[in-house]
Amino acid sequence: MAFMTITLITLLGMAADGSTAWWDYPGLELWKFLNLAVFIVIMTFLLRSKLRNAMQARAGAIKQELLVAKQERDQALAKLAEVESRLARLDEETASIKAKAEAEAEAEKQRLILATEQEVGRIREQAKREIESAAKAAKQDLRRFAAQESVRMAENILTREIRPEDDTALANRNLQELGRVQA
Repeated sequence: MAFMTITLITLLGMAADGSTAWWDYPGLELWKFLNLAVFIVIMTFLLRSKLRNAMQARAGAIKQELLVAKQERDQALAKLAEVESRLARLDEETASIKAKAEAEAEAEKQRLILATEQEVGRIREQAKREIESAAKAAKQDLRRFAAQESVRMAENILTREIRPEDDTALANRNLQELGRVQA
């Protein structure tokens, strides 16, 4: 029985001299590792299909995310290439826009010059017509004034130089001439 006790003590983790065996070192007992290994084997056996499905689903999701990431990267690279090419053409586009703006400005300048010349010509014609109209009106006014002044001067001269006897003689002579005309 002593032999069994030593064997049992040895199996339980105690050496014959009373020290702890290497597989029963406190905190690192062998039975804990065996227990963990058995648990893992059983859980793996029971959950093998679910784990496989989950792992396959996760692998598929990762592959899909990688494809999407690759497509997005390709799109980003394409956009980057487009932007870089546009930046390379930016100087050309700027020069083209500047040349177009200068051409449009020159065309607008020529159009304004032409419009201004036409307006000046129209204003000159209108001024010429107004001057001619004013000259005609002034000539008529001058003729009227000259006629009025001539009549006034003639009246003054007649009033000054014709005496009442001359007036009577003139009136008689005019009456005689009228009488001849009627007869």
